[in-house]
Amino acid sequence: MHHATRSALLAVASVAAMAAPVATPLAWAGPRIKDVADFEGVRENQLVGYGLVVGLAGTGDSLRNSPFTRQSLAAMLERLGVNASNGNLNTRNVAAVMVTANLPPFASQGSRIDVTVSALGDARSLAGGQLLVTPLMGADQQVYAVAQGPLAIGGFSASGQSGSSVTRGVPTAGRIASGALVEREINFDIAAASELRLALRNPDFTTAHRIAEAINTAVGGDAARASNPGTVVLRRPQEFAGDMVSLVGRIENLEVEVDTPARIVIDESSGIVVMGENVKVSTVAIAQGNLTISIQEDPFVSQPAPFSRGQTEVVPSSGVAVEEEPGGLVMVPGGVELRQLVNGLNALGVTPRDMISILQALKAAGAIQAEIEVM
Repeated sequence: MHHATRSALLAVASVAAMAAPVATPLAWAGPRIKDVADFEGVRENQLVGYGLVVGLAGTGDSLRNSPFTRQSLAAMLERLGVNASNGNLNTRNVAAVMVTANLPPFASQGSRIDVTVSALGDARSLAGGQLLVTPLMGADQQVYAVAQGPLAIGGFSASGQSGSSVTRGVPTAGRIASGALVEREINFDIAAASELRLALRNPDFTTAHRIAEAINTAVGGDAARASNPGTVVLRRPQEFAGDMVSLVGRIENLEVEVDTPARIVIDESSGIVVMGENVKVSTVAIAQGNLTISIQEDPFVSQPAPFSRGQTEVVPSSGVAVEEEPGGLVMVPGGVELRQLVNGLNALGVTPRDMISILQALKAAGAIQAEIEVM
């Protein structure tokens, strides 16, 4: 039996009438300044390096298909005093890898950071491998850390002689906890600075103004001002007894109320709908009905009479039924809040995909005051 379902218009019952009584919510504490803004200059730096992993049990690169692995292996042996330029290298226990890491802000020389190792050639697995000394460089081509150590692999791969195999996770990528040693520091004397900029992660005029007001209330004077929706400039007051580090430590835990625009984010591929708290619905009349068409295929065999010239054939027989759900216009009052809209849609049993159609139709009718972003 085949079914073809068509959504006619949209349906929402009187959302305000459906909304169940909601208990008074507890006092909500706003996020801290350190959770909504970054201090300029206080950030991580990405590092990358190229190296070799040895000790693989025959699961490394094939040197015939990976010339860069062969060249790197020969160059490493030359540095160690082994003449391998004329030798026939045919090992599968070595793999060329890319090593990546993030250098934290204010990382001191001698501290350790985690590194991620990923196969570059046709290695089947890096399990049991040992990363050799690998310099990690920044965007300025300067070496900031050196990585070495045994790999921890989360995946595995196994295969039999008949060709059957099983793989779990990614056996060609691993991690070395505290596997790199920081060799160069990035100098940033924040204590002696007289001015610092705060970069908002979600730029907004209202949020930037509230951050500046919260800082000025806590410190006094005009220490902070919002220069644009994404930046708040912080100046150390002359009468402040401490340095900039003390000032940052004093203000970063201040709570602010973050303001967000009315926005609806829709992911149609997965049926995800995310609505902000400021989404409002104007007065609108809505109707919905589902039209279902059922087609029943029931073929039968046509058998001719004995000694006749007819042929035995399969004759199709179809039955078509149409069913339409009743639906009427429903008035949705204006100024409906997000909580009431969601409660009403959930009470109707609206699926996420139907909700996407409802929201898009409301937007097309100009009845919803929000920006709709389709991912």
